[in-house]
Amino acid sequence: MRRVGSKLFLGIAITGCAATSAEAGPGRPGDPVRDPHSPGYVAATELPDGAVPSPNVDGNFIIGPTHVPAPEMAPAAGVAKGTVYTFTMRSSESRIYPGIARTEGTFGTPDPNNPAKLVVTTSHPAPYVRKVSIYVPAGYAGGVLPFIVGMDGPDPALFTALDSLIAERRVPPMVAISIGNGGGDAQGSERGLEYDTMSPRYAEWVETEVLPRVEQQYHVRLSHDPNARAATGTSSGAAAALIMAWYRPDLYRRVLSYSGTFINQQWPYNPAMPHGAWTFHESLIPKTPRKPIRLWLEVGDQDLFNPNVMRDGMHDWVLANEAMARVLAAKGYHYQFVFARNSGHGDRDTKLQTLPEALEWLWKDYRPSRASSR
Repeated sequence: MRRVGSKLFLGIAITGCAATSAEAGPGRPGDPVRDPHSPGYVAATELPDGAVPSPNVDGNFIIGPTHVPAPEMAPAAGVAKGTVYTFTMRSSESRIYPGIARTEGTFGTPDPNNPAKLVVTTSHPAPYVRKVSIYVPAGYAGGVLPFIVGMDGPDPALFTALDSLIAERRVPPMVAISIGNGGGDAQGSERGLEYDTMSPRYAEWVETEVLPRVEQQYHVRLSHDPNARAATGTSSGAAAALIMAWYRPDLYRRVLSYSGTFINQQWPYNPAMPHGAWTFHESLIPKTPRKPIRLWLEVGDQDLFNPNVMRDGMHDWVLANEAMARVLAAKGYHYQFVFARNSGHGDRDTKLQTLPEALEWLWKDYRPSRASSR
């Protein structure tokens, strides 16, 4: 572990984004520092240092370079705390994800005939055990609640933020379901398969294998209204959140993304979607009628840039998120985009500064409906 400026950077090997990178500070050696006013980047409002955007507005914003945790991110006296339960799920219990892994110390090689395709020969069946943590808001006494699904869990920061925001009535009382990944990272891994695959598969796994268990074991009733359901994550977990909503807007319509991996990282290779999540801003969003999705997204000025062997021009996280903001604006989506100075991939300080406002913005237009009850 080494110190970069005033932050700690965890010494992890990054291919696409390790799950632990949510703890990382700015930059790997060699990641360029990007200027948010670069040619081709979206026009954005630069806020005073230490400020975050209002939860009442859409658009593009620049924050930093200082990232002080929001007061809501520390437990407060007098604020009732939700109850957190944790259980485990094993690969042997899953019909959809029986488990794979890439052999340690291996990655893959680009196809000599197609640099956008990574050939992985060391991925094989492998078991996993994952943790799932459930946050139930204080005072829950029955009835149907909205909820948020989080990737790369458990995520105590999310639970702390919800305690404060619910108490202040800035978001509705909700359940949070923070799901651990199945292990590994990027192409050939279980985490990569779950999060980077452009299909409804992960959303359907959550729907059929996670949510029923949550309801049965913890006696909560989860809304069936897609406007009462959100998904959040960092890096590939953020890509998974948008993939869930994009392919199943009948299930999810709110997305919160940190350092979204909207790049070419899907595996196995799919000729129908050859550029993976890069396709969101390349063609899917521009060429598809606007979907009823509300999206908050963030990227750091020292976010990832080509951190693997492919060199296909589709592995720049800053460029990908800038492109997302541009196409979302062009299609008239409700979105808020935050470009964070002095901020790396999945930067923890940036998340602690922005998460309360982001959650409030995400749920700003929420109104309970009859569709939320069974």
